Amino acid sequence: MSHGSNSIELEASGKQQPVPVSVDASARPPADSNIYNVTRTRKVFSFSQLFAFSLTYMALWEGMCSNMYFALFNGGPQTFLFSFIIVFCGAISQAASLGEMASIQPVAGAQYHWTFYMAPQSVKRFATWIQGWSTWFGYVSLLAAIANVTIILLESMISINHPSYVAGGWHTSVLVIAMCLVHGLMNVYAFKLIPWVELVAGVLHVCLFVIFVVVLVVMGPRNPSSFWLQRNISSGWDNEYIAWNLGMLTCVWSFTGFDSAIHMSEETRKAKSAVPRAMFWSIFMNGVLGFIMVNVLISAMGSVEDMLEQPSQIQAILLNVTGSNKATTAMIAGLFIISFSVNLANIASVSRLTWAWSRDGGMPAYFAYVSPTHRVPTRSIILTVFLVCALNLLNIGNTSYVAFGAITSLSSLALYLSYAIAIASIIYVRLSGSSIKLGEWNLGCFGLPVNVFALVYTLYVIIFLPFPSTLPVTGENMNYCGPVMIAVLAIAVGLWFTHARKHWNGPNLTILDVGSVPKCPETLHGLLAALQHQHAVPMLPLMNWRLLPGLFASAADYKYRFYFIEDFGTNIAAPANREKEGTKALYLRDSQGATTTYAPTCRHVVYNKEQLLDDSRVIQESP
Repeated sequence: MSHGSNSIELEASGKQQPVPVSVDASARPPADSNIYNVTRTRKVFSFSQLFAFSLTYMALWEGMCSNMYFALFNGGPQTFLFSFIIVFCGAISQAASLGEMASIQPVAGAQYHWTFYMAPQSVKRFATWIQGWSTWFGYVSLLAAIANVTIILLESMISINHPSYVAGGWHTSVLVIAMCLVHGLMNVYAFKLIPWVELVAGVLHVCLFVIFVVVLVVMGPRNPSSFWLQRNISSGWDNEYIAWNLGMLTCVWSFTGFDSAIHMSEETRKAKSAVPRAMFWSIFMNGVLGFIMVNVLISAMGSVEDMLEQPSQIQAILLNVTGSNKATTAMIAGLFIISFSVNLANIASVSRLTWAWSRDGGMPAYFAYVSPTHRVPTRSIILTVFLVCALNLLNIGNTSYVAFGAITSLSSLALYLSYAIAIASIIYVRLSGSSIKLGEWNLGCFGLPVNVFALVYTLYVIIFLPFPSTLPVTGENMNYCGPVMIAVLAIAVGLWFTHARKHWNGPNLTILDVGSVPKCPETLHGLLAALQHQHAVPMLPLMNWRLLPGLFASAADYKYRFYFIEDFGTNIAAPANREKEGTKALYLRDSQGATTTYAPTCRHVVYNKEQLLDDSRVIQESP
């Protein structure tokens, strides 16, 4: 078997017969690259589990309960209601656009991989580099913010029952660290349980919504219909247009991170269909639930002035409606459980993004390691937990929330920048006349209009994300989103010119199933078609390959028998050392009993059981 040419060589009956494959040599790693050997994970998510993961991750109606302050502060009920509708439409278009790309290539790196494929040749490496760092920084800061919000809910329950308790400061930091350590351990030692935890959380997410709506509608007061159109600007902004758009950012933040499901692609079965469907329909369902909750909250809340005076608006509403500390505590406990599961899912998602970015050369390859025992990226999980704990130490001190807010305010701007680059790239491909093979989940003739609307919406929101929410601006109320984003971009650009421009060729394509390389047998069907063309081997029906778990064999009367040894490990690039190094390969046995190894040098693709039986991955070979 040759590793130095763009061909697949099959050794059978004592001679080599090459099957030519046209592949860009830059898609291969260096000869001494071992990154592929340590970056394989287990596919544990079904569609329903990934849907529940994404549904709970968004926790959108819960976000409306917890984060209504700035919408009321910069516009009142009118802004709260109508900005939600606009953001819902914009987020749906973003999800649909990213869903198309996820169906083409579901991969943990997501946006930056798609940018590398679709951006103009002259800028694609630089755009991908900026994209990768922006996405990673955005998700780390989003995780830190969600962890903080989760503990604030816990402290809210404590303060209801113990009025003398003073929340914040080092209390918050210690509780965040404890929670993240628990979540980190679960992600390492009990990851198989996480899909089921998220499935249960998804059911609770819907059930708790029903409970909140019934309690607030049946027991709560009724504001007059004119209250929905009431405008209230308490932020100091004289320009109502700017104030309204700043109030809209409450909803923008709650819709951020809908792409989390994509970062679990490599651990999802039939990812090309499951990932885009889970992402799109979870955001649609969350949007519907969120819209209902916004209307229920507006109906049941007191005056805007009273709401703005409360440290926690949802706590004040529930206490007023139920008149009971115990009932309010129980309902906030439900919000805490959902937020707790969101943080658990977020650590899983962010660690996969860290793992992918390390595997692709953006960060040290050390963090791309996957534990052969647990089959999870343990080092990236540890790094993720460490960073979140370190960021939450900023809660300690008199100016703690200013410092912490400076970091977490980055999340929306960084992620929206990553969305904009990816969506602009697919628009470029469509308008430039380049051929693009869409996945099975696509927008058809509506693709370009939806992409354009998503890009316009994304860029529009980016304009207002750095604006201060309050005037006059002080050190305490300043929006540090812009300065922090500039610092992040400065770091990324500095790394580009000092290292990446000369030494980084783009994402590691050896881990991908690239449908744009039609001659490369990337599934069992493709392999059989190539063999049939070269050796007149009959095409074998899939039913004959389901004989034993982990072992696929043809019927005895065919010329070749194919064996797939699933438990050997991950490396198919070194078949000679398969038993020593744990090689995973496809074996061919001819009618005389001679055994040889088939390893596709063009792609280094792992043929695991899910891939072999996944009809969505079938590539028909042209003779």
